[in-house]
Amino acid sequence: MSETGEFEFIRNKLAPLSADEPGALGLTDDAALLTPQPGQEIVLCSDMLVSGTHFLESDALDVVARRSFLSNLSDLAAMGANPIGYLSSVCWPLNTTEEQRDQFVSGLAAAQTKYGLTLLGGDTTSGEGPLVVSMTFVGEVQSGSALKRAGANPGDDIWVTGSIGDAALGLAIARGDLDQQPYLLSRYQNPTPRIEAGICLRKLASACIDISDGLVADAGHIASTSQVQLNIEAAMIPLSAPALLWLEKEGDVGLRKLLTAGDDYELLFTAPHDKASEILSLKSECGVDISWIGSVSEGQDVTVRDEEGEVMKFDSPGFTHF
Repeated sequence: MSETGEFEFIRNKLAPLSADEPGALGLTDDAALLTPQPGQEIVLCSDMLVSGTHFLESDALDVVARRSFLSNLSDLAAMGANPIGYLSSVCWPLNTTEEQRDQFVSGLAAAQTKYGLTLLGGDTTSGEGPLVVSMTFVGEVQSGSALKRAGANPGDDIWVTGSIGDAALGLAIARGDLDQQPYLLSRYQNPTPRIEAGICLRKLASACIDISDGLVADAGHIASTSQVQLNIEAAMIPLSAPALLWLEKEGDVGLRKLLTAGDDYELLFTAPHDKASEILSLKSECGVDISWIGSVSEGQDVTVRDEEGEVMKFDSPGFTHF
């Protein structure tokens, strides 16, 4: 992208996405100005997505933009934060067309409109490598109330929002490995960050994480950080009707795949047992199902048991970046 083309792109395509936030300064400066609300802590999270690794090279760029936006927003949900805005940096392949860049901006515009956010800044460049999208999200949370991975205690219950494994099947559809099913494809292309649920859980959960690398892998992050053992009952893990139908043919191998596949972006959290009734009542308030899937004990590991009570073995607990 030439220097002239870069600044025209920022001025004409990206700057309109920042219009609702004065602190973004119309993207005319190299930084934004934000003033935290009294009694609030700033929450920052950043993720980088690389074509061919985190999304398909064949994915339309509006899909790439939405997935990048929504997966990052999910990190704020996992901390119970109220989103404020975001920064987006993109390294475009040299052969990227103006139409493709416009498609990317269209995806961003749709996502930020849905969640009431504005673009605060970022960077744009080009190179000989694959498409790389890096986003940083800014949120705020009342001081001392942020959800963390540390904090789970023996005796706590383990809960999860929504359903597990749909995104893995949606990815298989996007690859052409499964027949088209709009619901499953949407779960891959348009994940739902559980912002409202995260906010509701600030006074209830003892530890929380969003499921990006796979249920088993992310449960392991809570277990390691909290220095406890998470004991999960496979039969209690919520699965959608399409996933259950798929499992009728795939059996135990398929179940292991769903429990270790990433991109669900549901919340996995622990909470004291005496909070169970309050958590179950959140469905109407947050608009999402919440399911009990196990309990916390002393130790430092993750155990998943099948319907017969046997410990399930996994070749890998989930996605890793290296």
